[in-house]
This record gives sequence, C-alpha cells and structure tokens, in this order.
Amino acid sequence: MLKLVRKILAPTVLLYLVVVKTRNFLFDKKIFKSEKVDAKVISVGNITVGGAGKTPTSIYISELLKENNIKVGVLSRGYKRKSKGYLLVSDEDTVLTGVKDAGDEILLIAKENKIPTAVSEKRVLGAKKFLNDVHLDAIVLDDGFQHRWIYRDIDILVIDQRFLNKVNKAEQNLLPLGNMREPFSSISRAGIVIINSKFSPKKGIPEQLKKYFKDKQIFWGSYKPAGIFDVKTKEQYTLEEFRGQKSLVISGIARPYSFLSVLENQDIDIKNKILFPDHKNYTLTDVQKIRKAFYETNSQSVLTTQKDAIKLTNYSKELDDIDIYYLRIALNIENNSIFHDLILNIFKN
Repeated sequence: MLKLVRKILAPTVLLYLVVVKTRNFLFDKKIFKSEKVDAKVISVGNITVGGAGKTPTSIYISELLKENNIKVGVLSRGYKRKSKGYLLVSDEDTVLTGVKDAGDEILLIAKENKIPTAVSEKRVLGAKKFLNDVHLDAIVLDDGFQHRWIYRDIDILVIDQRFLNKVNKAEQNLLPLGNMREPFSSISRAGIVIINSKFSPKKGIPEQLKKYFKDKQIFWGSYKPAGIFDVKTKEQYTLEEFRGQKSLVISGIARPYSFLSVLENQDIDIKNKILFPDHKNYTLTDVQKIRKAFYETNSQSVLTTQKDAIKLTNYSKELDDIDIYYLRIALNIENNSIFHDLILNIFKN
C-alpha cells in the first residue's frame, strides 16, 4: 500500500526538491537568518526519515560533554508527543513529565544521561525558554539538521550505512517517493559525518556517492550491546543469559533489522515477534495483544528495545505476570579521540 501511495505522489518530488533547494539557498545567502542563543549549539540530525541513530548519537555527545564538566542539555521537538509548544522534560535529577507529553526519544535521553532535557517545535523559542529554566553551557539539538532558524556551532550528520549502500534503489529518492528529507548535496552543510553501520560490518562509501563526502570529517559508528535490563526492576543481565531462550520480540522502532539481528546472533529465538510502526504509542489493546501472543507462543520472556520499554513501563501492572526486558545499546565511534577533540574544541573559542 505504501509503495502504491508513493508512486501516486511521485510527481510531487520535483516540487519538494524546489522547496528544499530554495529554502537552503535563502539560508546560505543569509536572506533567512539563523539566530544565536546564549549557549553553544551542537546539532545532531540526518537527511533521511528515521532509523539513522540520532538518539544514540545525542546520548553519546551529551555524555561526553557531561564528563568534561560542561553543563549540557538536549532539546528535541518531541516527535509524536501529545503536548504542544515548549515543555521542560527534566532538570538535572528529576524527570518532570511522562512519555505521552514528552515523546519517547527525549525521555530516553533524560533517563539515560540524567541531564536537563526539553521539547519544542520552534527551536529558537524553545532554546531561549530552556536556557531561562536551566543554566547550560551547551544545547544538543536532537534531530536539528533541517531546523536552520537556530544557529549551531557544528552540524553532525548521522547516516545509516545500509541506506547509503542502497544506490539506485527507491529509498534514495526524495520524499514522498523515497526516504530522503534532503538530497545528498546537503551533506556539504555538515561539519562532521557519522556513518552508522549499527551491528553490521563496516563498508566503504559507494563510488557513486563519494563526491558528496569530499573534504568532510567522516567517522564510522557502530552499536555494541550494553546488556539486557528488566523493564520493571532495572536489574541487568548479560546477553549470554538469554542464549537459547524462546522470546517474544516486540519492536516499535524504524528499521528494526539491527535490533533483531543482534538478538539472533546471540542465538536468541526470535521467530515469535510483533513489529509495530516507528514511535508506537502503546495502548491497552496493544498490551493485551502482547499478553495473548506471549502465552500462545509459550515464550519465556518478552524482549523489546529501550525506546519501547520507556512506553511499556506505563503498563507495568498489566504486564506484572510477564518477564519483560529491553536491550540497551551504546554507540561506538572509531578514532573517538579525534572526534572528542573536534567536539570539545568548540568550547575553547
């Protein structure tokens, strides 16, 4: 059905390209002006829709800054949240709102890094209110590549390696025909490019696309499993403890291939799975569906992603009789000392 809709909308791709190119031209020529705020701004974004690894990258960078005694907060639009406008999600120690009002990604960052976080569709206004609420030296702008109204000290572009290698495939077309928010030429705006192989072996940049990466600071990222955690008790386990176990796998993320492959590579039985759309907002009906599948398949546990666990925590009572766990992942960056220096040097100016 999605392929049919995309084919019907294909003629609008040219119009979309004109709009994107015109907008970027107006910013490049300073006709549209980016506004500075009273903190360093590090933007993390991509040129595709979903699944590149922006959230793990935002976690990685904010943790780096925190370890270097730089007061950092993360600002996101709060994709698929129920609230509107600016909302302070957490201060340094306390989460102030729930996943429905904040969104899953920013709440994950708040709980993982224990730093101030906020959401706002309008990034300049949101950043100013954020800085009024919390003293910060730096703001990490999660999913900020297209939000050019706010000035950033560096743009970090995250690209999924699997997407990059789909040369001449439909995915490498602009929306709505493909998955690209912007053409490859927009890579020129990035100060740093992270090519994220996730759990797959590292591959080179396809020959046809190398011209877009010329003179760019390129780093290779990958994921490493950081343990399996009980959703209800937060107790940590190793992946080896789940080896050979028959699990019901639940996922509500974009492109769950990497999540499924790391479980399968650990000899965890994943043939029983329920794959929901990205940013799934779980309902009681969904939870009942999970319960039914769990018992019908005689599964020993439910395994899900960390992002899904944030939302399923709201149904701890309904899932009280089921052992439910999430896989925690961490981003690894090759030549990380060089990457760290590039980020930290921003604060020496």
